[in-house]
Amino acid sequence: MDDLEEIRKLKARYFRGLDSKDWALYEDVFTEDVVVDLRVAGGELYRGRDQFMAYARGLKLVQSVHQGHMPEIELISATEATGVWSFEDYNLWEDGSQNHGYGHYLETYAKAGGRWRIQTMKLSYLRIDRGEWAAPTFVAGVQKLGHLHGANPARP
Repeated sequence: MDDLEEIRKLKARYFRGLDSKDWALYEDVFTEDVVVDLRVAGGELYRGRDQFMAYARGLKLVQSVHQGHMPEIELISATEATGVWSFEDYNLWEDGSQNHGYGHYLETYAKAGGRWRIQTMKLSYLRIDRGEWAAPTFVAGVQKLGHLHGANPARP
């Protein structure tokens, strides 16, 4: 497969793993030594997959929806690449608060063992709308996401 397409699929798994709370799939998109920088977005700096996954698993999200757009991927070498992704996200928290954000992911990727993974990730918001709007018509919640889990849930 084409490396650019494999990186696009990697990011798609990132979003699906996060939104479906498939933590095994989500964890597998990162290198062991990943550095995740959420400071510009009001968060913290995480060094290593274990540290970042402890943070991710602890999020008090009822539902999240992420969409990545317009990837700008540059292959640096056969095993290194960079990417900039525009994104939009929506999050519904356990306390009823909600946010709708727009911004960019700035990433580097490493290829090892024939697979691309995210090596560094920096999240940057352009805008975040926060509030407690009318209740959504439908919320899958954590209990109704199992059909999205696994490497390829479309495969019978």
